Amino acid sequence: MAGVTLRYTLMRIGLFGACFVVLATLAWLGVIPAGIGTSNPLWLLALSILISAPLSLVLLRKQRDAMSERLAPRMDRASSSFRKRLNANQGREDEVA
Repeated sequence: MAGVTLRYTLMRIGLFGACFVVLATLAWLGVIPAGIGTSNPLWLLALSILISAPLSLVLLRKQRDAMSERLAPRMDRASSSFRKRLNANQGREDEVA
C-alpha cells in the first residue's frame, strides 16, 4: 500500500513543481505578472496550486484510483470498528440514564 500512496504523492508533488517552474519562467520572461509588490513567490505558489490541482484530477486519475482501491478496505474496517465502539458506548449511556 505504501508504494502506491508514495508514488501518487510524489507525482502530485512533481506536477506542482513542474507548474511552479513553468510559471516562474513565464513570470521571469514577463509573459505573466510577477506579482504585486514583493509577493512574487507567494503569487507563483498560489497560482501553481490552482493550476496543478485540476491537472492532477485529470492526469493522475489511474494512480488515485489505484490508491483508493488499496485504502478502501482499511477505511471500511476502521469505520466498522468505530461504529461498534460508538454503539457500545451509547448502550452504556442508556444504562446509566
